[in-house]
Amino acid sequence: MPVFDPYFIAIAVIAVLIVGLSKAGLLGSLGMVGVPLLSLVMPARDAAGMMLPVLLAMDAFAVWTYRKEVDWRILRIMLPGAAVGTIAGWLLWAFVSDDAVLLFVGVVTLLFILDAILPLRKKLEGLPPSKPWGTFWGGFAGFTSFISHTGGPPFQIYVLPQRLPPAVYAGTTSVFFAIVNTAKLVPYFFLGQLNVHNLQLSAALIPVGIVGVLVGIFLVRRISMKWFYRIAYWLVFILSLYLVYKGASGVFFGG
Repeated sequence: MPVFDPYFIAIAVIAVLIVGLSKAGLLGSLGMVGVPLLSLVMPARDAAGMMLPVLLAMDAFAVWTYRKEVDWRILRIMLPGAAVGTIAGWLLWAFVSDDAVLLFVGVVTLLFILDAILPLRKKLEGLPPSKPWGTFWGGFAGFTSFISHTGGPPFQIYVLPQRLPPAVYAGTTSVFFAIVNTAKLVPYFFLGQLNVHNLQLSAALIPVGIVGVLVGIFLVRRISMKWFYRIAYWLVFILSLYLVYKGASGVFFGG
C-alpha cells in the first residue's frame, strides 16, 4: 500500500478531518464516512483498525471539552445495548461483510429520515426516552460501530428527536462513543487490526483529527439550535443515500 502516495494522503486527511468535525458534534453522523472513504485507498478492515486509535484520541479531547454537558439518562439507557452489540460484532466479524453493513445502515438511516418528516415523529419529539427503544438502538449502534465505525445513524435515530441543546448533544455523543470505542480495543487487538503498520498510520493522523475536533467545537457553540438540527438531518439524509449506493455496489455488483 503506497502510504506516501499523494492520493492516499489526501483521502486520509479529508476522512479524518470529517470525523473530527463529527466528534465535536458539528456534522452529526457524517463522520461515519471515515472508513468508507479510507476504503478507497486501503482495505476496509485495515481502515477500521487504523481509525480506532484516531477515534479514541478525538473522543478523549471531545469528552474533556463537553464533560459538563452530557445527558447521562440517555447513556444509561443506550450503553447496555451497546455492550451487547459490540460483543455480537466481535462474534460475527468473520461472517458479516463491510458492504452488507453499509447497505443495512444506509437503508435504516434513510427510513429514519423519512420517518422524521411524518407527523408521528413530530408528536414523539420531546417525550422522555423509551428504555426498550434506546436499548435496541444502542445495540445496533454498538454492532455497526464495531464492524465499520458506522454507529452514528443508529445512535442519532434515538437521540436526534429528543432535541438536545447542541453542546449537550455533542457531549452525550462523545461519551457514548468514547466508551464504545474503548470497548473495541481488546477485540481489535485479538483480530489483528492493531498491527504496527496501522498504528503508525494512526499516529500520523491523530493531529489531523484533533484539528477537526477543535474547529468543530468552535463552530458548534456558535450555531443556532434550529440550524444545527436542520443541517444535521440534511447531512444524515445525504449520507444515507451514499451508504445505500456504496453498500449495494459491493453486495450486488462486487464493488
